[in-house]
Amino acid sequence: MSDAEPVVRLRNVTVRFGAQTVLQGVDLDIMPQDTLCVIGESGCGKTVLLKLIVGLLQPTEGEILFEGKPLHKLSERDLTQLRLRIGFLFQQAALFDSLNVFDNVAFGLRAKGGFAEADVSTRVRERVLEVGLPASVEPKMPAELSGGMRKRVGLARALALDPDVMLYDEPTTGLDPIMTDVINELILQTRSRRPVTSVIVTHELRTVEKCASRVVMLYPRSRLRSDEKQILYDGPPTGLAQADDARVRQFIQGEARDRLTELRDAP
Repeated sequence: MSDAEPVVRLRNVTVRFGAQTVLQGVDLDIMPQDTLCVIGESGCGKTVLLKLIVGLLQPTEGEILFEGKPLHKLSERDLTQLRLRIGFLFQQAALFDSLNVFDNVAFGLRAKGGFAEADVSTRVRERVLEVGLPASVEPKMPAELSGGMRKRVGLARALALDPDVMLYDEPTTGLDPIMTDVINELILQTRSRRPVTSVIVTHELRTVEKCASRVVMLYPRSRLRSDEKQILYDGPPTGLAQADDARVRQFIQGEARDRLTELRDAP
């Protein structure tokens, strides 16, 4: 694969859940070593997009390609191998409550197999330290950790297999401003230490400003005309405030405007 080819490509992707259309006709190329922030109102399909990329959801129409290979044509074995190349930091970290920190971080290494336990221990320690946690946290259970610590353990687990692609689902949700910046710095550090392609779903404009090389803004399908594309903006973060589409500027500025009336009048 040449550097000019996308790592991930969405072609005319539509996702429906019953009568509800979440994504419709979405085309998107994610290039090698992009740090792509996906923004937009709640319900516009941001997290659905991440689940499509990792193969947890299949599109109703269209296709997703990973390095040129259509995901829907992969065998279950090949799809499993592909997922081992993708790190996923879930919105609430999604740690295994019954496993301590060490075993949470080691989970993917053991599932993949081929690692001596001494090598597992070394890799776990490296990743725990990489995300700014002390080695003394390894025997602790998730219930003993703060929200920020859980997020960092989740990141350590996602990085344990040295992924080619990192997916972040609202990585700073529920964190105070200082811990939010810690997570942002860890995202930047991850990018600087390895040739990783990153997709970050976020509502935090500070994360967009600090981390993104590129921004895509999705808009709820239900509030678009039939002839409108769902991606309202695709470009550098510096262009958001001057975007041609007023809905992009409204989102960035956090202004309700006619949305208050729309919400009041909704059935």
